[in-house]
Amino acid sequence: MPERSPGAPPGKILVINVCRIGDTLLATPALRALAAAYPAAEITALGHPKRIEVLAHLPWLARAAGVSKVSARFRGRLSGKAYDLAVVYGYDAPLLAYALRVAHRVVAFRQADERLNRQLYRVVEPPAFQAAHSVHLALRLTDALGIPHAGYRLCYQTTQAEIGWAQAQIPAQGPRIGLQVASFPTKAYRDWPAGHFAQLAQRMRARWPGAHFLVFGGSGDRERARALAAPLGTACTVFAGRLSLRQTAAVMSRSHLYVGVDTGPTHMMSCFDIPLVALYHCYSPSRLLGALEHPCFYPVDHPRAHPCAMETPMGEITVDTVFAAVERALREHPPAP
Repeated sequence: MPERSPGAPPGKILVINVCRIGDTLLATPALRALAAAYPAAEITALGHPKRIEVLAHLPWLARAAGVSKVSARFRGRLSGKAYDLAVVYGYDAPLLAYALRVAHRVVAFRQADERLNRQLYRVVEPPAFQAAHSVHLALRLTDALGIPHAGYRLCYQTTQAEIGWAQAQIPAQGPRIGLQVASFPTKAYRDWPAGHFAQLAQRMRARWPGAHFLVFGGSGDRERARALAAPLGTACTVFAGRLSLRQTAAVMSRSHLYVGVDTGPTHMMSCFDIPLVALYHCYSPSRLLGALEHPCFYPVDHPRAHPCAMETPMGEITVDTVFAAVERALREHPPAP
């Protein structure tokens, strides 16, 4: 593709963001800003092969596909520059080198390799650790292009087929309460104690006897989820380790309330207008990772001040505190009949 004139808007845009679920979604406001600034552009998003599905069906993406550091080394060597602009997140040299092969202009944070920096159209200075909310940090790359923000809400799109499938998996009656009981292993300091979750579930069941609990999580969370579900009996369905990301999001979208720790699925849940009670460790409080522009977000921050050590126990967030947030959420946003 020949390079467009300097003043012409880009016709094809590539965004590369290979990361976990949460960071993939935290960059969706930047994708939306690109789409709003260049409504006629065809935007392709490349991400982690096991996470990119969270961007499927977004209305302003032409394509969402997987890429890795390994596969990027072999891509774009024969096709020429197929994109007018590329926006690259992270610091993986093979991904940036691929973008430089296929795009006329590339925007990225400053890399360790000055050879790569000299080839960039815009070099953005890396932000200081926890300098701002993660959404605003992701927007720094589009800020470098002079693109206005187009909102800070994370975005995820379910399909009608997914919603129909989810409806068949869950009870039709009673408030449906989603529980995300654990983060991923490298962020285990964010996990609220299993015993606290069990006490919370019992108190919610006593307060709302018809409630049904939907327990989410990965395959490594099955035992914890089953232990939580055992005393709840038929009032609980364990989905931990059973669903794909998109299936998880579809079931979440049919809930009436969600209570979860700070992790990727909680960011997915923040894309729906459903009461969201999320628990945050003092090392990474809600002001840095909480849902923005959400109509019914009830963050529960750790009582200790930020910053704190990762070893600070999440159990210092009391069951009473979380239950109060749950009561407020359901009082202000009662489930529709």
